[in-house]
Amino acid sequence: MTDRAAMFQTLCEELGLGQRPQSIVGGELVDGVGAMITLQDPFSLSTLAVYADCAGAIANRACDCAETAQRTWIGDFTPAARGNVMQSVASAIEARTETLAKLEALVAGKPIRDCRIEVAKVVEMFRYYAGWADKLHGEVIPVPSGHLNYTLREAIGVVFQITPWNAPIFTAGWQIAPAIACGNGVVIKPSELTPVTTIALVRLAEEAGLPKGLVNVLAGLGPTAGAAAIAHKAVGKVVFVGSPATGRRVAEAAGAALKPVVLELGGKSANIVFDDANLQHAALGAQAAIFSSAGQSCVAGSRLLVHKDIHSRLVDMIASGMNDITLGDPLDDATEIGPISNARQYEFVGAMIADARQGGATVRTRSTRPQSGFFVPPTVLDGLSHQAKAAQTEIFGPVVTAIPFANEAEAIEIANSTEFGLAGAVWTSDVGRAHRVSQAVRAGTFWINSYKAIHVSSPFGGSRESGFGRSSGTDALMEYTSPKSIWLDSGEIPKIAFGYVS
Repeated sequence: MTDRAAMFQTLCEELGLGQRPQSIVGGELVDGVGAMITLQDPFSLSTLAVYADCAGAIANRACDCAETAQRTWIGDFTPAARGNVMQSVASAIEARTETLAKLEALVAGKPIRDCRIEVAKVVEMFRYYAGWADKLHGEVIPVPSGHLNYTLREAIGVVFQITPWNAPIFTAGWQIAPAIACGNGVVIKPSELTPVTTIALVRLAEEAGLPKGLVNVLAGLGPTAGAAAIAHKAVGKVVFVGSPATGRRVAEAAGAALKPVVLELGGKSANIVFDDANLQHAALGAQAAIFSSAGQSCVAGSRLLVHKDIHSRLVDMIASGMNDITLGDPLDDATEIGPISNARQYEFVGAMIADARQGGATVRTRSTRPQSGFFVPPTVLDGLSHQAKAAQTEIFGPVVTAIPFANEAEAIEIANSTEFGLAGAVWTSDVGRAHRVSQAVRAGTFWINSYKAIHVSSPFGGSRESGFGRSSGTDALMEYTSPKSIWLDSGEIPKIAFGYVS
């Protein structure tokens, strides 16, 4: 056993988990029965654990448990009581921040300083939605018929959530918290490459008082466990966070079962810098937009659109600063960029850089990289058309394509030239231009003189290839509830338009 594998087992034991990933079904840890899956440390490339896919039968049991527990959650717990339980869950997660952060850094390859922040955000998510648990109410509608017409917002029942490998614990909290605040049961399938922090999160939640079976975790594969859960009769809605290609397959499967979906997919976000911007701020913002999380973020600013008069200068500033960024062991506090999370993605990013080079790009990258691990150094691709493959395809690595533009109209045109519609930003000192560009660029989230500012209270999502539906904020409450309209005829004689009495 390697030192990293021993560390993995120690961290799992501290969180009450087994020595290998297991599903949580009805509050119990359950071994899989299907194909074997290997967890690989993306830094040392050593094997951390091997476990079996939970497959369809266990997924079906998980859905049954969620359905039973959900009735208890809305039947035996008042809305205020549900909020109190969620506050306790938040405190339990907060108390284990360091252990959860270490486990996330080890398995996902994210720098531990980022992992601590993401665990803190999960705590914030549970606290935010705990406050909403007893504030979900309908309205009275003044219909012209004289009826008393009022609405309720009811829980969907059981929701099935699929989360990705790039931010496992963050996206688990992002989806679980609003779902249970609204009174739903949950079956969640994290990526088979990074399941452990989601498993740990749910174990902590149950220890803090969340009813067992309310949230169930599937440690397994999409074509087996995921397909079974989507098809299960108890599941009323499917939420997917991941790639557009997989999102299409999920939507097709849900559509065949007449189930609504929320899709949070990819992006190719435009980070637009005008010649009147503070270049120091814009350069730092551009680096953070694409190089943080090793570029493995759906909102990454992977297209840097720069006014032609400052294009060379800004690219030089960004490129020269790349050598000052610390790449290394995700468990080291000094590390700013960790490895790509898995071998398949590492190979894809490398292939995209090679393709851009063959297509005529000037490739600027840092001079050194760690000897071990799936490391892609921060990279700027310059000299490509905005229609080039590297400028249109989501690379999902620390790679930015720098594209010049001549004026505001051209910047907007280029920004909107992809099939995505998730995020974007503009850097300028002209307030009017900032608002014009913000409104003209197709994006669900847009920043002015900033990048990657995200909070649980603000809606998040996109359009077209970036998906549909919204996570976070009060919009997520709408996604996880269904409106019911109730009509009461208050007249002395009911207004029945047609009928017979025998």
